[in-house]
Amino acid sequence: MKHVFIINPTAGSRDCTARMMEMAKGLAARHNLDVDCILTQRPGHAMETARVLAQGGGEVRVYACGGDGTVNEVANGIAGFDNAAMTCIPTGTGNDFLRNFGGAVPLFSDAENLWDGPAFLLDAIDCGGRLALTVVCSGFDAQVAADVHQYGTSGKGSYILSLAVNFLLRRLGRRWTITLDGEVLSGEFVLAAVCNGRYYGGGFMPVAEARMDDGVLHTLMVKKVSRPAFLRFVGAYSKGLYYTLPDVARCCTARSVTIESPEEDIVTCLDGECVYNRRVSIGLSEKKVRFFGPRGCDPNATCRPLPGQPVV
Repeated sequence: MKHVFIINPTAGSRDCTARMMEMAKGLAARHNLDVDCILTQRPGHAMETARVLAQGGGEVRVYACGGDGTVNEVANGIAGFDNAAMTCIPTGTGNDFLRNFGGAVPLFSDAENLWDGPAFLLDAIDCGGRLALTVVCSGFDAQVAADVHQYGTSGKGSYILSLAVNFLLRRLGRRWTITLDGEVLSGEFVLAAVCNGRYYGGGFMPVAEARMDDGVLHTLMVKKVSRPAFLRFVGAYSKGLYYTLPDVARCCTARSVTIESPEEDIVTCLDGECVYNRRVSIGLSEKKVRFFGPRGCDPNATCRPLPGQPVV
C-alpha cells in the first residue's frame, strides 16, 4: 500500500510544507511504509494527482494536507475508486470539514493517528458533476464567499468586509425557481443550502441534523426578508435552529434539487469553491468517497436531532 501526502503549500497563513514532509518521513521510518509527498502547483492539481493515484489500481491512502479546498479536490479525485481512501491533515484557515468529527479533530493533525485507521464510506453532494462533502450553498452566503478575495485584507478580516458589503450594498433576495423532487417553488430567496455535513463559512451550522453517511441530503431554503429580519435570523441559522423561524426557512430531504434564475447567474459555493450558472442541478451521490481517520472517530459526532426526534 502507498501512502501519499498531497501538500498545498499555500493553505493557511504560513507554509507548512516542511512540517508535513518531516511528518511523512517519520511515518515511513517508524512503520516501514511506502510514503511519497507531492506539492500542489495550481488549483485543480490536488484533484488531478489524486485521480492518477486512484487510477493506478494499487491500494493507496491519500493525505490531503491543506484546507477545505484541498479536501474537496482530493475527494473529487478518488471518488468511486474502491482502492483509494483519503484523510485530512488540517493546515488551512477554516477546516470546516473536520468540524463534523467533534472532539476527534485534534487527532487529525498527526499522521501517526491516521495511517492505520479504519476506512468508511461518506456520501457526497453532486453539483453538476462536481462533488462536495459538506455544504453546497447558493445565494447570499455564496456571494460573500465569492467576494472575499476582492478585498485587500486577509483571512477573517476579508470575510467580514465581504459580509458587510453584501449585506449593506446589495440585494438580499433573488428570484428563483427551485424544484425539489418534482415540487416546484417560485419566489424570492436569500439563499439555499444543501447539506450533507453540518459546517461551512467558518463554523456556521445551518442543519444540525445532517449526517454524512445516511443517504439523505437536507435542503434549507430561506425566503427574502427585510435586513433587520435577516439579522435576527442569522443567529438561529448559524446554530442549526432554523426550525424556530418557520415563516422564514423551510428544510426538506429531496434527493434532487434544481435552482434556476430568469435574471442572472447564480453563484454557488461547493465546500468553499465558487461556480456560476443560470441553472444549478444538485443530487445525492451515495457512499461515494472512502475516508479513513483516527480509530473511533465519527463523521456525525456533532450531529444534533430535531426536538422530539430520537438520537440515532
